[in-house]
Amino acid sequence: MIERSEERDSAIRAALAHVPALGWTRAALEAGLRDLGRDPLEVEWLFPRGAIEAVEAWCDLADREMEAAAAAEDLAHLKIPARIRRVVELRLEQAEPHREAVRRALALQSLPWNVASAIRTVGRTADSMWAAAGDTSADLSWYTRRATLAGVYGATLAFWLQDDEPGFPATRAFLERRLADLGRIMRPRRGAKRAA
Repeated sequence: MIERSEERDSAIRAALAHVPALGWTRAALEAGLRDLGRDPLEVEWLFPRGAIEAVEAWCDLADREMEAAAAAEDLAHLKIPARIRRVVELRLEQAEPHREAVRRALALQSLPWNVASAIRTVGRTADSMWAAAGDTSADLSWYTRRATLAGVYGATLAFWLQDDEPGFPATRAFLERRLADLGRIMRPRRGAKRAA
């Protein structure tokens, strides 16, 4: 479980303004703390593993904000595929002002020694998305749903980073196609289960 605190959340939010210029670095984190009127040395105890821990904390914060936005929209009237689509869109809408920070976070997590961090964060994000969509599964489908959504989200995020159009309609269409492809793959499996 990732450590959560208001101190960490506020430090992350403040650092975001500096990440485009400084990357996910100690310098960006210290600059954010200075903006808050706090001692830059707080970075030592807030993020003892350094920038990669700050990226994980930011992803966790974004997951919580996405879940809150989904709850505020009350997606219960939508079918599950539409809920998932909307939850992914919410995550991208919230990330839009921080596109360069997302790009730099992915670059940091793609380093070989940070792959475990990348796997943890995408796993937590997929789980948060399913939770926001109202998933209550507790069997093997719990794992398959999250693994599948992690792949769809990863591909959509990569596409989104190249989509500079306001409101990213091409990314929304890409996501729609990925979810439709997934639905076509899953339908034969459901039919086989019913027949059995």
